Amino acid sequence: MIPKDANRRRIFLMRHGSVTYFDTDGKPLAPDTTPLNANGVLQAKAAGQLFAGQQAHFDRVMVSGLKRTVETAHHVLIATGQQIQLQIRPDLVELKGGHLGAIADAELKTAFRGAFDGMVNEDARFLGGETVGELLDRVIPEIDQLRADPDWDIALLVLHGGVNRAILSYLLSGQRMMIGGLAQAPACINALDVGDAKGDVVLRAMNVSPTDYLQIETRKTTMEALYEQYEKYRSRIEKKQDKDQDKNRREN
Repeated sequence: MIPKDANRRRIFLMRHGSVTYFDTDGKPLAPDTTPLNANGVLQAKAAGQLFAGQQAHFDRVMVSGLKRTVETAHHVLIATGQQIQLQIRPDLVELKGGHLGAIADAELKTAFRGAFDGMVNEDARFLGGETVGELLDRVIPEIDQLRADPDWDIALLVLHGGVNRAILSYLLSGQRMMIGGLAQAPACINALDVGDAKGDVVLRAMNVSPTDYLQIETRKTTMEALYEQYEKYRSRIEKKQDKDQDKNRREN
């Protein structure tokens, strides 16, 4: 049981479990409707067991509304034996990428692998889409509103990698900023205690992976892994286009 031995409340901030964003050929799938894959379900259930083992009881559960966050939250609640209505917060959805096909070949690697490098500039666009500044515009008011609401003691937020980075950066610094290097593994758990004063924030745990505690499975970032998947698809498409063009030239 989590003690109430200080005038602070607990926020558990999770990322959703693993999702398959590209098919076996590397073709992008619709990110807004993609469910957890088999590993993602196992990760979400393992996170739920961690909470259950500590007898964590949530007063509030918030999700972005995208399927992968809803499914992850449901698995956690089943494991903890709780029936609680999910609060859908659309402003906490992940950064919205643009059309991948519109990104030039020379910029593709940087667009993926540099998306969360260092102190991310607010003008930086996520895969040619939404800017980090636009993300902060919608995320920060949500966190301020949550902290201003006195009617909860322990809150669970199940969100996304980019969104979590923005929340952690804002809470820990007390400033509008985005630290890209705050890795967020699938179904990871972050624990923060927040007091009434804006700067009264204590980080208890960050990026705890429920199925890989020491995170020895990979040294790649999520975006690096996604780049490798998409790059193969892009290469195949371009080779096919070159063959079609050669064929048309010969026929004409």
